[in-house]
Amino acid sequence: DLLQSIDSKKLQSIIPTHLRDKDNQWFGLSKRARAIFYRKDAVKKDDVRDYEDLSSSKWYKQVLIRSSSNIYNQSLVASLIANDGEGSASSWARSVVDNMARTPKGGDTDQLRALAAGEGEIAVANTYYYGRLIGSDDPKKNAVAEKIGIVFPNQNGRGTHINVSGAGVTKHAKNKVEAVQLIEFLASKKAQKLLAKVNYEFPVNKKVKPHPVVAKWGKFKEDELSLTRLGELNTDAVLLMDRAGWK
Repeated sequence: DLLQSIDSKKLQSIIPTHLRDKDNQWFGLSKRARAIFYRKDAVKKDDVRDYEDLSSSKWYKQVLIRSSSNIYNQSLVASLIANDGEGSASSWARSVVDNMARTPKGGDTDQLRALAAGEGEIAVANTYYYGRLIGSDDPKKNAVAEKIGIVFPNQNGRGTHINVSGAGVTKHAKNKVEAVQLIEFLASKKAQKLLAKVNYEFPVNKKVKPHPVVAKWGKFKEDELSLTRLGELNTDAVLLMDRAGWK
């Protein structure tokens, strides 16, 4: 009960339905994919294709992923519940815990660094962390990126899981008109170009191209499951991960 609905034809025309609240209380403004990364000297790109593959015994003690308290992972598990069913998602989570190369620690960048350092063979991270490593002026960060490759999972099925950065208007906002205008501006071509230039994420405005670094990864199919549904399943996802022993 924090936000209020926004009646904006501009936002509704620019932002796809699955990337905004079903009651138009918030709108996604920038997309990032939850991708799988692999260490080039140990794994071939085709060795892992789907999120479900992370549960395979061939990745025993080889998966690098952050903790269950992380909202990115909670949303990913919620998407597995929605797409595969709670039973399958539960079995998957238990197997992923068995396959973890180490007890989860650090953020997504730490998973990619550990991957490059040889602590595991595959990792799960949001795409913009990879973009930051590639686009950095620090040669050490560039070296990390050079050792790993990216896979967009589930391309022959539902598509790759998506997270967003977004915005909404608080229920008791004193300047609602101006607040809506700001969000509309952030969804515009001009602002979307600016965002893409600095955050290595994917624009929600289809008329805007991603950053050249991001564009090199190629186009991919994204999971169009409503983000509202992921929110509804969040508690179920957290409880499922806890039962699986995901620290």
